[in-house]
Amino acid sequence: MVSLSLLGGGVLAVGILASSIRVVRQYERAVVFRLGKIKKERGPGLFPLIPLADKMVRVDMRVRELDVPKQTVISLDNVTLEVDAVIYYKVVDATRAIIEVEDFEAATLLLAQTTLRDILGQNELDTILSDRDDLNKRIKEILDATTGPWGMHVVMVTMRDVSLPENMLRAIARQAEAERRSEERRVGKECRSRW
Repeated sequence: MVSLSLLGGGVLAVGILASSIRVVRQYERAVVFRLGKIKKERGPGLFPLIPLADKMVRVDMRVRELDVPKQTVISLDNVTLEVDAVIYYKVVDATRAIIEVEDFEAATLLLAQTTLRDILGQNELDTILSDRDDLNKRIKEILDATTGPWGMHVVMVTMRDVSLPENMLRAIARQAEAERRSEERRVGKECRSRW
């Protein structure tokens, strides 16, 4: 008969072996630390870890999105706006993403918020409303240059919504109405002068 201690030892050995094998999916990379130092970046596939000595951190390498919440921005011509955006980014170097910055996603979000406010604050309202593509490119370039050393690549930046305050919308509507009336008067005078 098999002794109880031998059976217990076998179960323990199988448990340790099962806990030391990891699977990393095609779109992930694993950064392996051995006793606190980086051993290497692994994946995708099946690989062993040394129990209690190795620690693994998974990093998703797919394009991910960051929703930048509404930011209150004061434009160059002193108009208060509320702007939100979406940032699309991907990790290109998992080791640097883990080592260079504590939380690369949170750091990118905070950087995106401040960059959005800074870039839009340097432009007038007309520029913000009419040249969104150029502003998106400038924001992307700044974010990409800053997050590059973190092992990240910003794929795209898109401003979703630019909201004007209600009193500004009323003022714009009044100005447009005044311009239409002025044009009507001018056309009316031209027509009367021709007849």
